Amino acid sequence: MAERPELAGFAPALIAWQRQHGRHGLPWQGGTDPYRVWLSEVMLQQTQVAAVLSYFERFVQRFPTVQALAGASLDDVLALWSGLGYYSRARNLHRCAQLVCERHGGVFPDSSVVLATLPGIGRSTAAAIAAFCFGERVSILDGNVKRVLSRLLAFGADVSQAAAQRQLLQQAQELLPQAPSHPDMVAYTQGLMDLGATLCTRSRPQCLVCPVQALCRAREQGDPSRFPVKTRKVVRRHEVWSLLVLQRQGDGAVWLAQRPASGIWAGLWAPPVCEGERWDADGAGLWSEAQAQEAIVHQLTHRELRLQPWHLVVPDRVPAQRGLAGDWHSGDAWRQRGLPAPVRRYLERLAG
Repeated sequence: MAERPELAGFAPALIAWQRQHGRHGLPWQGGTDPYRVWLSEVMLQQTQVAAVLSYFERFVQRFPTVQALAGASLDDVLALWSGLGYYSRARNLHRCAQLVCERHGGVFPDSSVVLATLPGIGRSTAAAIAAFCFGERVSILDGNVKRVLSRLLAFGADVSQAAAQRQLLQQAQELLPQAPSHPDMVAYTQGLMDLGATLCTRSRPQCLVCPVQALCRAREQGDPSRFPVKTRKVVRRHEVWSLLVLQRQGDGAVWLAQRPASGIWAGLWAPPVCEGERWDADGAGLWSEAQAQEAIVHQLTHRELRLQPWHLVVPDRVPAQRGLAGDWHSGDAWRQRGLPAPVRRYLERLAG
């Protein structure tokens, strides 16, 4: 940072701003329990705070400790996660809790390096836990922070490339508070998150009220929104999936099967799925008898799914007789399963 010695004021300015103007009322703040911080950090990966709040509260009520989470069934964890998306996070969360109990005696390691060896804990999540809970002098580098630091430094390399990320991380380490106290590391780390979430946003950054505007090279150049630089384009795929929604005569129970352990909706419960237009495969003949319902468009990170439900009411034994894997689930039963969000919403509408 010799090129810009005034950046020595970045950390103090950010800490002072966070203590006065940052976010302080989030349910995982105000303590140093690594379980709660870890849970919040995993939930916040690629998910907005507003969406996480209710899930976090339900999780800590159901699983108040890492031991409780480790002892739960994966199906219970997926059911509670249902609707939050990116379900690999829930599977990694469950496995990580088990390893913390098995290998670390139910106590989270206090080192970001060791934390990063656990399932679902990447380098930035490990740094957040270590900084918030143990005061380790280590920088986070999630999406918001990449944006803040890229603008501060006018960092022109492509942050979608690993080499550029390593270079940005090195500079992030140099910006850390010198000889910080634990509270300073908490305020600094939270300040980076808060600045990216509230002022230094992807579009229309609020530079006039930014606490580090005088230090920001991107603002000097007059175009903060061109940072961070990303040249890799995400190609979105469009797919059609057909869902065979069978209801049992009499009580309205629905036929669900658990999805394979890998791929989209891995480990979740859903009606029989055909990845494409409807066709006669498992459950031969039932597809041709079913009635098409209004299609559902479901957006994922790199693809768009057009879900086409086909609805049919059948007697109790028909699905098994037609070779379909799965079982009947009453309303009370399927509501306790881990279901993909669009399937859950559809079944709620179907139940009336």
